[in-house]
Amino acid sequence: MENKVFTVNGRTALVIGAANGIGLGISDLYARMGGNVMMSDYDSKRLSETSKILKDKYENVESMQVDIRKTDSVAELVRKTEESFGKIDAAFITPSINIRKKFLDYTDDEFQRVLDLNLKGNFIAMREVAKSMVNKKVNGSIVVLSSIRSMMVEEGQSAYAATKAGIVQLVRGLACELGKFNVRVNAIAPGVVDTPLTQQIKNDPEWYKAYSERSALNRWASVDEIAGPAVFLTTPAASFIDGTVIFVDGGWTAIDGRFEPKL
Repeated sequence: MENKVFTVNGRTALVIGAANGIGLGISDLYARMGGNVMMSDYDSKRLSETSKILKDKYENVESMQVDIRKTDSVAELVRKTEESFGKIDAAFITPSINIRKKFLDYTDDEFQRVLDLNLKGNFIAMREVAKSMVNKKVNGSIVVLSSIRSMMVEEGQSAYAATKAGIVQLVRGLACELGKFNVRVNAIAPGVVDTPLTQQIKNDPEWYKAYSERSALNRWASVDEIAGPAVFLTTPAASFIDGTVIFVDGGWTAIDGRFEPKL
């Protein structure tokens, strides 16, 4: 018997930031579950390489380069996805950058770079995808990547953390407006995940160990452990989850340090 609760079979997902990391993991899982996938990314070379791997595995995968900081680029991506698959049922918006630098050393240009991608770019992508879902009258689901840094911060993370908190409010605001159209909007807030974005931490054994020990599970997350909850949010099983943030952080935000007192 077909499982009609935890299914994406026959539905279409637009995955932005799909060339590597969490976006690639989401693309692979969604296609494996029988959904159609439009993979998109700014890095056209890497997108070409990784999308070929998925296209060789599945018949339901397309790809296209995009710059989410530009409305025309995102609008064309949406149009191409509709042309290829008819409509967009689910969208996963994952791109962000993190310039690790102390607050007093941040330049105006560096701060603007983080804002342009993490907030402006995500805003544009959310808006253009939402327009498509409303116009096509689909029961849609938009999933945007926030972070534990939307709540908790450390040195060198001020700009990144501010944008990840901003994404949460964009998600809530859009959810308020799209509910009447049966389109849901949610955020996933990962902890530390083994992706290219965290390579700087992995290269430092002490830093890597400290992050591992910070979560209740004493380890990092794999990409698949973030992809699963993200895809879940677009299934019928999540049909009443809207305007919220799901923390997928191994207990990072639930515990207060790693010292074990004698009780």
